[in-house]
Amino acid sequence: MAYWLMKSEPSVFGIDDLKSKPNKTSFWDGVRNYQARNFMRDGMKKGDRIFFYHSSCPEPGIVGIAQVAREAYPDATAFDSKSPYYDPKSDPNKPVWMGVDVKFVRKFKRVLSLEELKAEARLDGFTLLRRGNRLSVMPVSEEHWNVVLELE
Repeated sequence: MAYWLMKSEPSVFGIDDLKSKPNKTSFWDGVRNYQARNFMRDGMKKGDRIFFYHSSCPEPGIVGIAQVAREAYPDATAFDSKSPYYDPKSDPNKPVWMGVDVKFVRKFKRVLSLEELKAEARLDGFTLLRRGNRLSVMPVSEEHWNVVLELE
Protein backbone atom coordinates (compact mmCIF):
# COMPACT_ATOMS: atom_id res chain seq x y z
CA MET A 1 0.00 0.00 0.00
CA ALA A 2 1.16 3.53 -0.78
CA TYR A 3 0.29 6.78 0.94
CA TRP A 4 -0.74 10.09 -0.62
CA LEU A 5 -1.95 13.57 0.18
CA MET A 6 -4.61 15.36 -1.87
CA LYS A 7 -5.38 19.05 -1.45
CA SER A 8 -8.74 20.65 -1.98
CA GLU A 9 -10.29 23.97 -1.12
CA PRO A 10 -13.16 23.23 1.28
CA SER A 11 -15.26 25.93 -0.41
CA VAL A 12 -15.04 23.87 -3.62
CA PHE A 13 -14.95 20.29 -2.28
CA GLY A 14 -14.18 19.46 1.34
CA ILE A 15 -14.04 16.30 3.37
CA ASP A 16 -17.67 16.76 4.42
CA ASP A 17 -18.64 16.86 0.74
CA LEU A 18 -16.87 13.54 0.20
CA LYS A 19 -18.54 12.05 3.29
CA SER A 20 -21.98 13.09 1.99
CA LYS A 21 -21.59 11.48 -1.47
CA PRO A 22 -23.35 8.22 -2.32
CA ASN A 23 -21.18 5.39 -1.02
CA LYS A 24 -18.95 8.19 0.39
CA THR A 25 -17.09 8.06 -2.93
CA SER A 26 -16.33 10.71 -5.55
CA PHE A 27 -14.26 11.18 -8.68
CA TRP A 28 -11.26 13.46 -8.03
CA ASP A 29 -11.42 15.68 -11.08
CA GLY A 30 -9.88 18.90 -12.30
CA VAL A 31 -6.20 18.11 -11.75
CA ARG A 32 -4.35 20.10 -14.42
CA ASN A 33 -0.75 19.63 -13.39
CA TYR A 34 1.26 16.97 -15.21
CA GLN A 35 3.22 15.79 -12.18
CA ALA A 36 0.07 15.45 -10.06
CA ARG A 37 -1.65 13.67 -12.97
CA ASN A 38 1.29 11.28 -13.25
CA PHE A 39 1.07 10.46 -9.55
CA MET A 40 -2.60 9.55 -10.00
CA ARG A 41 -2.13 7.74 -13.31
CA ASP A 42 1.06 5.85 -12.56
CA GLY A 43 1.21 5.59 -8.79
CA MET A 44 -2.18 5.42 -7.14
CA LYS A 45 -3.59 1.94 -6.65
CA LYS A 46 -6.92 0.81 -5.29
CA GLY A 47 -6.76 0.72 -1.49
CA ASP A 48 -3.95 3.27 -1.14
CA ARG A 49 -4.53 5.68 1.74
CA ILE A 50 -4.86 9.45 1.28
CA PHE A 51 -4.56 12.36 3.67
CA PHE A 52 -7.30 14.86 2.80
CA TYR A 53 -5.90 18.38 3.09
CA HIS A 54 -7.91 21.60 3.13
CA SER A 55 -6.10 24.48 1.41
CA SER A 56 -6.82 28.17 0.72
CA CYS A 57 -8.97 28.49 3.82
CA PRO A 58 -8.70 30.12 7.26
CA GLU A 59 -7.08 27.01 8.78
CA PRO A 60 -5.22 24.97 6.16
CA GLY A 61 -4.35 21.46 7.28
CA ILE A 62 -4.96 17.75 7.17
CA VAL A 63 -8.58 17.04 8.05
CA GLY A 64 -9.01 13.32 7.48
CA ILE A 65 -8.33 10.16 5.53
CA ALA A 66 -9.68 8.79 2.27
CA GLN A 67 -8.62 5.88 0.10
CA VAL A 68 -8.32 5.18 -3.60
CA ALA A 69 -11.53 3.40 -4.60
CA ARG A 70 -10.82 3.20 -8.35
CA GLU A 71 -7.57 3.66 -10.19
CA ALA A 72 -6.99 6.41 -12.75
CA TYR A 73 -9.33 6.91 -15.69
CA PRO A 74 -9.99 9.86 -18.05
CA ASP A 75 -11.29 13.08 -16.53
CA ALA A 76 -14.36 13.88 -18.64
CA THR A 77 -14.43 17.47 -17.38
CA ALA A 78 -11.51 18.13 -19.74
CA PHE A 79 -13.86 17.55 -22.71
CA ASP A 80 -16.79 19.59 -21.37
CA SER A 81 -16.65 23.18 -22.64
CA LYS A 82 -18.99 24.24 -19.80
CA SER A 83 -16.67 22.87 -17.11
CA PRO A 84 -14.15 25.10 -15.32
CA TYR A 85 -11.66 22.26 -15.97
CA TYR A 86 -12.21 22.24 -19.73
CA ASP A 87 -9.05 21.80 -21.81
CA PRO A 88 -9.64 22.51 -25.51
CA LYS A 89 -6.46 20.59 -26.38
CA SER A 90 -7.70 17.43 -24.69
CA ASP A 91 -9.02 14.68 -26.95
CA PRO A 92 -11.42 11.95 -25.72
CA ASN A 93 -9.65 9.48 -28.03
CA LYS A 94 -6.29 10.28 -26.43
CA PRO A 95 -7.06 11.69 -22.97
CA VAL A 96 -4.44 13.80 -21.26
CA TRP A 97 -6.09 14.36 -17.88
CA MET A 98 -6.93 11.62 -15.43
CA GLY A 99 -8.58 11.28 -12.07
CA VAL A 100 -9.24 8.62 -9.47
CA ASP A 101 -12.23 7.74 -7.34
CA VAL A 102 -11.66 8.45 -3.67
CA LYS A 103 -13.66 7.10 -0.75
CA PHE A 104 -14.13 8.73 2.64
CA VAL A 105 -12.53 6.76 5.49
CA ARG A 106 -12.70 9.13 8.46
CA LYS A 107 -12.53 12.73 9.54
CA PHE A 108 -9.95 13.77 12.11
CA LYS A 109 -11.19 15.03 15.48
CA ARG A 110 -9.33 18.26 14.77
CA VAL A 111 -7.46 19.93 11.92
CA LEU A 112 -3.74 19.21 11.89
CA SER A 113 -2.74 22.71 10.88
CA LEU A 114 0.01 23.57 8.47
CA GLU A 115 1.79 25.43 11.29
CA GLU A 116 1.67 22.36 13.54
CA LEU A 117 3.00 20.17 10.74
CA LYS A 118 5.84 22.63 10.03
CA ALA A 119 6.79 22.64 13.72
CA GLU A 120 7.17 18.84 13.85
CA ALA A 121 10.86 17.95 13.35
CA ARG A 122 10.00 14.36 12.41
CA LEU A 123 8.27 15.70 9.28
CA ASP A 124 11.51 17.03 7.81
CA GLY A 125 11.39 16.26 4.08
CA PHE A 126 7.58 15.90 4.00
CA THR A 127 6.64 16.92 0.43
CA LEU A 128 3.75 19.09 1.61
CA LEU A 129 6.16 21.26 3.59
CA ARG A 130 8.66 21.86 0.81
CA ARG A 131 8.95 25.53 -0.06
CA GLY A 132 7.11 26.39 -3.26
CA ASN A 133 5.22 23.08 -3.43
CA ARG A 134 1.82 23.69 -4.99
CA LEU A 135 0.93 20.16 -6.09
CA SER A 136 -2.62 19.02 -5.35
CA VAL A 137 -1.57 15.34 -5.30
CA MET A 138 1.68 14.11 -3.74
CA PRO A 139 3.21 10.97 -2.27
CA VAL A 140 3.69 10.58 1.48
CA SER A 141 6.33 8.27 2.95
CA GLU A 142 5.17 5.61 5.39
CA GLU A 143 7.32 7.27 8.06
CA HIS A 144 5.63 10.65 7.55
CA TRP A 145 2.21 8.98 7.37
CA ASN A 146 2.76 7.43 10.80
CA VAL A 147 4.05 10.69 12.33
CA VAL A 148 0.94 12.55 11.15
CA LEU A 149 -1.28 9.84 12.65
CA GLU A 150 0.59 10.19 15.96
CA LEU A 151 -0.03 13.96 15.92
CA GLU A 152 -3.74 13.43 15.58
